Amino acid sequence: MIYFAVAVFVIAYGFIAADRINKTVVALTGAAAVVILPVISSDDIFYSRKTGIDWDVIFLLLGMMIIVSVLRQTGVFEYVAIWSAKRAKGSPLRIMILLVLVTAVASALLDNVTTVLLIAPVTLLVCDRLEINAAPFLMAEVFASNIGGAATLVGDPPNIIIASRAGLSFNAFLVHMAPIVAIVLVVFILMLPRLFPGSFTVDPDRVADVMALEEHEAIQDRRLLIKCGLVLAGVFAGFIGHSALNLEPSVVALLGAGVLIVISKMERSDYLSGVEWETLLFFAGLFVMVGALVDTGAIAALAKGATELTGGNALLTTMGILGVSAPVSGIIDNIPYVATMTPIVAELSTTLPNDLHPDALWWALALGADFGGNLTAVGASANVVMLGIARRAGNPITFWEFTRKGIVVTVVSIALAAPYLWLRYFVFG
Repeated sequence: MIYFAVAVFVIAYGFIAADRINKTVVALTGAAAVVILPVISSDDIFYSRKTGIDWDVIFLLLGMMIIVSVLRQTGVFEYVAIWSAKRAKGSPLRIMILLVLVTAVASALLDNVTTVLLIAPVTLLVCDRLEINAAPFLMAEVFASNIGGAATLVGDPPNIIIASRAGLSFNAFLVHMAPIVAIVLVVFILMLPRLFPGSFTVDPDRVADVMALEEHEAIQDRRLLIKCGLVLAGVFAGFIGHSALNLEPSVVALLGAGVLIVISKMERSDYLSGVEWETLLFFAGLFVMVGALVDTGAIAALAKGATELTGGNALLTTMGILGVSAPVSGIIDNIPYVATMTPIVAELSTTLPNDLHPDALWWALALGADFGGNLTAVGASANVVMLGIARRAGNPITFWEFTRKGIVVTVVSIALAAPYLWLRYFVFG
């Protein structure tokens, strides 16, 4: 069964990468193949936290998509778009830097998927006003979201899994992850002109038109905006304090969406207009295929074999986890990879020398998985969401267009993370 599960995943991944067939159709077909054989049972698909569909991700996305749909009716996205364009004096590069910084900081405080859902409409409106291609801006933002999300416990789903298994606190993530995230973010911003050449030319007449706009006139429904602001404040507070409240972020998002639907009194067609149904189905299919790899032991065998090559050397083990986590997370999605690796890292941390910082392996896993999410178009949930938004907005981004840029960002990020781990935990202790 393990060979069949691997074959189905590899074939499906090839079709997704080729981008000739709708990726949602490919994912659902692959999921059907592993179910019909059967490689994985319905109980494993619908009820298992280890191998099943991650309903927290699905319903978090659904709830936030509904909230964004309602918020869009207020005109606030156009307001922010005009405001940011005017503050940047109409310069596309300065606009990209501003949006990248906002995205990175917001991703650390919330999570990268929620941030992408909120920042994408603003980006599309800015680019529409300036009549420039939005694709480079959307890619830069999703790269920034995966980088910024690595800084905190709540910023990226893999961090939540690692914190739960290793007993790491919110403050621990800030102390150990935020410094390298800040360094990587600065280098990433410096890379933008070379990463997206030719994307910063704009018609001076369009800039003049934007500078003449009054952003306050973009607000269409101030009362609804106030209601949305209150609900969003509650949702964000719920995200930050979800552990203390014993509520998953998905439940918080659905509650917020439900409240907005009731108080806005909008028609169903309006608040469901922004839901990316294809994206949600793609995630479901991908989770089933990856679940089959987990259930058959394919991922565990790969991860364990890679770490055993280090022969018990603490530095090699740390660098091995970092080096393996980045490419594997980028290929199969970092959430199931981290879920599979955590018991292996927990075992390794008890067998290595006592002079190793007790949490060094966990930080290597977090950095590899979080930064590795930028490697391909399916490496992180935020990537899939952003590509779905881009396609619907008429700015499609192909798998390879994203991956060509993602490889560069990931290689640079890991190249910076490796000396950071070495210096912090092996040189200075």
